[in-house]
Parts: sequence; structure tokens; C-alpha cells
Amino acid sequence: MPTLWDERYAGEAYIFGTAPNAFLKSQAARLQSGQSALAVADGEGRNGVWLAQQGLQVWSVDSSSVAQAKAKKLAAERGVTLQFEVADLLAWDWGDARFDIIAAIFIQFTDPAGRALQFEGIRRALKPGGMLLLQGYTPRQLEYKTGGPPSVENLYTESMLREWFGGWDIQHLREHDEVINEGSHHAGMSALIDLVAYKPGK
Repeated sequence: MPTLWDERYAGEAYIFGTAPNAFLKSQAARLQSGQSALAVADGEGRNGVWLAQQGLQVWSVDSSSVAQAKAKKLAAERGVTLQFEVADLLAWDWGDARFDIIAAIFIQFTDPAGRALQFEGIRRALKPGGMLLLQGYTPRQLEYKTGGPPSVENLYTESMLREWFGGWDIQHLREHDEVINEGSHHAGMSALIDLVAYKPGK
């Protein structure tokens, strides 16, 4: 039975575009060919495919088989190979110390209880010394209405991210308002927050 996300991703168009997220792309210098990477809630694959193009070994996970079919098509067009998995990220086994990189780009589809599961999964799944690249919306996004969830409880603040990842080596944490153009579903002035943090250890 098709899910809400399957219905949202139906059709030929890539609703978030095929170009990588601009923040993710801006961190290219931190990536190393051969690293293992998890693309969380990777949808139609724009970010996972880009990571694979940088030489990373990418695991692309999403709840929608419709989206992943489009992601596989994009990967074939770009000449890269990824591992794909359809899974409920609130019930998924993230594993322990599996990945060098985790890209968590606009994964705000859940409430605080679900977010706790996500963030605990991220904390476990990264290897010691591994890097988290996260971008999301702040509560000001409710004023712009240019994408993202309609509920304030799903959105991020700097204090929230410091609470979850404050013991990590935070290289970059910034709230900013910026115009983004990521397909039809993320377009226009947006209230964003970016995080680059390394897990302790190694």
C-alpha cells in the first residue's frame, strides 16, 4: 500500500531536484575517497549520489520505495553505485560504529520522540572520529513556509543541537536565513541551521 511519501514522490519530476544540498556540497573538502557514508532519509538520492561521486561508499536509506527507484535511476545516470535500503528510520537498526560520515539533510519528518531515536542512532552509528553533516530548518521557517514540516516541534535550534552533540568536536554550527532552490518542495527564503561535528574518539 503506497505511503504518504510514496505518493509525494510519485511522478517523473525530482521534487527536491537532482543537485546536492548546497551545505553538503560546501563541505566537500572534509570528505575522503573510500570513506563509508550514510545518507539518512535520502529520498530521490540527490545527496547520496553526490557523495558517491566524491568516491565514498554510500548507504542510502529511505522509507519510500518510490523515491529509491528514482534514486537508483539517478545513480545510474551519474555512473555511481550505492547500497540502497528501504526502511522505517524510527525502527531501523542503525548499528554501531558503522560509518565515517553521516549526512542528515532535512530529516525533520518526526516529533521529539522520533528525533531522539534518530539522534541516538546517529550517535551510535558513527565511528569514533566520524563526522556528522546536518542541515535543517529552525522555527523561523514557519514564517517563510518555503518547505519543511508545519510543526514547530519538528524544527531545530542551536541549543537543541548543542544538547545532543555538545560533547562532540563542533567545527561549525550556524543559524542563517538564505534563499535555497531545491526542486519544487524547498524553494525560496529559508530559515536554516547547519552543523558539522566530529564524534569523540580515535
